[in-house]
Amino acid sequence: MSQGFCLFDTAIGECALVWDGERIIGAQLPEQDEARARKRLEQRCADAVEALPPPFVEQAIAAIRALLSGEQRDLSTLPIDLAGAPEFNRKVYDVALAIPHGETLTYGEVAARIGEPGAARAVGVALGQNPIPIIVPCHRVLAANGKTGGFSGGAGVETKLRMLTIEKARTSHAPSLFDALPLAARPR
Repeated sequence: MSQGFCLFDTAIGECALVWDGERIIGAQLPEQDEARARKRLEQRCADAVEALPPPFVEQAIAAIRALLSGEQRDLSTLPIDLAGAPEFNRKVYDVALAIPHGETLTYGEVAARIGEPGAARAVGVALGQNPIPIIVPCHRVLAANGKTGGFSGGAGVETKLRMLTIEKARTSHAPSLFDALPLAARPR
């Protein structure tokens, strides 16, 4: 079977998914309009043909729409295929897939979790090559000290921050003001 793709709207822009057989092999981050999403997708997946999404892709679209509308969704169980990615990248993507909704890790923390301390930059490069963003949540990986770091899709860092805001993710590993208050003084 040839690769198929479909475009779909979300609360924050036009996205796309690419599939081959029974697995999702690509995703396009939210773009301002269909033309931009289509152009980016065609640059990355020139062999894909626009088609009606099969049921498993329809389920993925519904989950992505819900996530980008603020609902907590676990996309890590969606059927994806990362076999074409280098081994290092697949290790990075496995760690990213395990980051829960609303939480973040730093590039250095991901590097340590794959047994490659000191490879934070290589982790950033691997995430920049992520073929299935949103499902493999590269937006949940930040630079040291909670800085956003880079982001290669959509409107760049603005898209990353918007997605983290939707998830109500803390973008700093420092405790918030309310975490530092004694239990009795915390607002209710």
